[in-house]
Amino acid sequence: MNNTCDIVIKNGNAIIPFNGIVNTNILIENGKIKALKKTIKNVSANKIINAENKYILPGIIDPHVHYGVYTPINSAAITESASAVTGGVTTIMRMIRLGGSYRKIVNHLLVSKDTHITDYAVHASILEPSQVNDMSYLKRIGINSFKIYMNLGSDLKKILVDLNPGDISLKEIEVDMTDKLLAEIIRKGSALSSIILVHAEDHAQCSKNIQEMRKLNEHVSSDLLKLWSSLRPESSEINSIRKIMKIASNFEPNLYFVHIGSAEALYEIYRNKRLYKNLKIWIETCPHYLTHSTDYDNIKGKVVPPLRSKRNLVKLWDAIRLGIIDTIGTDHVANDFERKKANGNFWNALSGFPGLATMLPVMLSEGVNKRRVDLIRISEICSANASRIFGLFPKKGTIMEGSDADLTIVDLEKEQIVSPDILNSHSDYTIYDGWRLRGWPIITIVRGKIVMEDGIVDQSYIGHGNFIEIANNSK
Repeated sequence: MNNTCDIVIKNGNAIIPFNGIVNTNILIENGKIKALKKTIKNVSANKIINAENKYILPGIIDPHVHYGVYTPINSAAITESASAVTGGVTTIMRMIRLGGSYRKIVNHLLVSKDTHITDYAVHASILEPSQVNDMSYLKRIGINSFKIYMNLGSDLKKILVDLNPGDISLKEIEVDMTDKLLAEIIRKGSALSSIILVHAEDHAQCSKNIQEMRKLNEHVSSDLLKLWSSLRPESSEINSIRKIMKIASNFEPNLYFVHIGSAEALYEIYRNKRLYKNLKIWIETCPHYLTHSTDYDNIKGKVVPPLRSKRNLVKLWDAIRLGIIDTIGTDHVANDFERKKANGNFWNALSGFPGLATMLPVMLSEGVNKRRVDLIRISEICSANASRIFGLFPKKGTIMEGSDADLTIVDLEKEQIVSPDILNSHSDYTIYDGWRLRGWPIITIVRGKIVMEDGIVDQSYIGHGNFIEIANNSK
């Protein structure tokens, strides 16, 4: 083997998913991992990184990100991929929402080609019957995962969709997710061997609760999140999970349940997973469901599905440790706080908040350093599992010869107080503001390029990110 390379990471503790921790030297050349070697005697490199006493994770993958809704994709891709690499994330998977034909998605992909620092993939939200016919086209261009919003319908039909490149005015449409449309999406997705991403909330139940409460109390100023949770209760998640499973049993699709934050919903999916052994079912949770509860009582924490009671936190950590939860996604929303709070009107306040840059630090600080989970499990739920589910493995999601050189070097002892200023997002707030987190990424490498070091993002790599096609298979 030729003993030259672009980068050598020496003395590192490489975390190999499903395997273990290996003390090794990693040779990187032409954007790929060239070799893992015990000794680097006689190896020459353009750059040497000494990772002694540090850990090297496969590049973090966030399978659930929203951007391009509040700012156009040409600027959103820059800010949010910069925020991603700040937090050690090397691949982001964007939930795109468009009204009308998805043939115009090509414009978003053309602009994205010049604006991402990270690699990126796209999930397409199917919001109206005509878009079912676009699913075959989307698969042909590398988009093979489709999101269903079961929370949209009744009096809760409005949703903001992605801006066209260059637009700055927010765009809202109405969506009626009928049982007929659900079945059509499931049927088509099954025929295409696609992955169906499910937002599981019963819009009829939630709409009824919200309308009744608004009649009684238009002004809400305290117990904000407890009220929000009660209006969109766990039972609404359970009812929608049961509905989608009944439909799915006729078609055998691949189902991926996004942002599960309640123990009751988690159990219901797990019960169905054991019942329907012919279906492939995966479960995603988010960092905020592991750290925040309704006790937070701050409009910043308004999200759907809502934050739940504190008892859920322990059960979710247990489910991660036991392998019941497959992935961590942030459900990152790149909005700003002035728009989020809607002049103090609780009912109009936006749901969703940023989380890309804090995902890994939260999992290291609250998970690894508090001994709730180990680094090998982190490598699986924050990288390898998403890679396997969406057909990117072993190109992404692992550390092995021939894989993309997507690597995140972390210092488990580094402590830092979180503030919006260090997160490099368009968003100017965070639910972790003021938290002292221990365990941070110190170097992020995307396909062999050092795009972040010690919190500083190298802006010269804007446009370095590649569009990643989602493959057919899901293991």
